Amino acid sequence: MGFLAVLLALLLEQVRPLPRNSAPHEALHAYVGWCGRNFDAGRPHHAWVAWVAAVLLPAGVVALLYLLLERQGTAGALLALAFDVAVLYATLGFRQFSHYFTDIRDSLERGQEDQARRLLAEWRHLDTSELPRTELLRHVIEHALLAAHRHVFGVFFWFVALSAVGLGPAGAVLYRLAEFASRYWGFRQRALDAPVNEALLALSRRLFSLIDHVPARLTAFGFAIVGDFEEAVAGWRRDAGLWLHPNEGIILAAAAGAVGVQLGGAAAPGVTPDRSKTFTSGAAPDLAAAAGSTLGTPAQPGHLASVVGLVWRSVVLWLVLVALLTAANVLG
Repeated sequence: MGFLAVLLALLLEQVRPLPRNSAPHEALHAYVGWCGRNFDAGRPHHAWVAWVAAVLLPAGVVALLYLLLERQGTAGALLALAFDVAVLYATLGFRQFSHYFTDIRDSLERGQEDQARRLLAEWRHLDTSELPRTELLRHVIEHALLAAHRHVFGVFFWFVALSAVGLGPAGAVLYRLAEFASRYWGFRQRALDAPVNEALLALSRRLFSLIDHVPARLTAFGFAIVGDFEEAVAGWRRDAGLWLHPNEGIILAAAAGAVGVQLGGAAAPGVTPDRSKTFTSGAAPDLAAAAGSTLGTPAQPGHLASVVGLVWRSVVLWLVLVALLTAANVLG
């Protein structure tokens, strides 16, 4: 049933994608903000209360609803499937971020670099005014790869994992809320200059890093399988440390090797200062590595299509694998 639910949700999203400011997104934004305001009083133990209320409580409610539906016989099984699809439709899919990627790609194809910079700034809340064309492309590729992981592969993994033990779409809700909470409280502190409990911010980031540990590595492995395997694995081992956050570094280093594009590098002024780290000691193999970049060809517009193909092939790979596992379980 898990494979069917994911397939139906992806098809539904392609036919009728959620708008940019959809009701589920607005509800998510309002709920996480409400939890922070009402459960976080500024002390370290309040961070746990706020995070549990924002992430674990909704996931538990979804699991309970799914279990109640499943106990209603044949009709309940159909309702449980519909519930799976509805939750996945709201939490999983490319169209939750791909409109920015598509609009930026179209702007670059028309030669409208200023428009592309404006769209990237709107998407990621960055100062992109000083980005040269190559750096603009690198940022778009990096953010698109991470968005694909967080909106598709990470949700997919946790949905399958908890669905396999009978908890339905609780895993999808857990991952989506954990990812959003860590991003939301960081955004409030950085972009809105709003006071945030440092313990809450650190806790949400640490817990999401733990939740994302296995999915990030599976995403990187999938990129290696459907791309240039040897270069992806070599990039994973050699370049993952370029990025400050290990999970991001593994995904981006493997993807860079899989399509042969140069990613990473020192951040431009005003642009995510923790985007990457540069080498501080030892002999670098070449100038690209010395500048904190992966090996490969400097980013070109053609790499955008290569990245899209890489992501879609990886989706097909994991869908086929889950389908085979489902069939084996049914026949066994």
